[in-house]
Amino acid sequence: MTSELSPFHIAIPVHNLQECRTFYKDILNCDEGRSSDHWVDFNFFGHQLVIHYKAQSAEDAHTNSVDGKDVPVPHYGVVLPWKVFQDFAKNLSAKGVAFIIEPYIRFEGQVGEQATMFFKDPSGNALEFKAFKDLNQLFAK
Repeated sequence: MTSELSPFHIAIPVHNLQECRTFYKDILNCDEGRSSDHWVDFNFFGHQLVIHYKAQSAEDAHTNSVDGKDVPVPHYGVVLPWKVFQDFAKNLSAKGVAFIIEPYIRFEGQVGEQATMFFKDPSGNALEFKAFKDLNQLFAK
């Protein structure tokens, strides 16, 4: 495995391209890249996120219990530095983002201590942002 982090690419479905374009630009502060009338690229914290139009469907939401909370599956997001996470969470709250799971600390004072939060974009795609007190614990067993 390389020590230099490679950007990932993820493409997700959205049922309202313009509403989600505004969310990723104005709420998450992602820079917009290329686009068409059916998709939009974003710089998602150094990674390539593409939102693709897909008509809304009646798929059931699924959750798994993690740390006593109902975590939505699937979900995606970014591991941020500790201080960046705290500032980002405050910014999202100020912008009125409705959290599925409010920002909180897991495993406080223990090995693997981490901050996490969950919310959805306007098309219902679940996002998790997290931060580790010690980033070396990211892949620990």
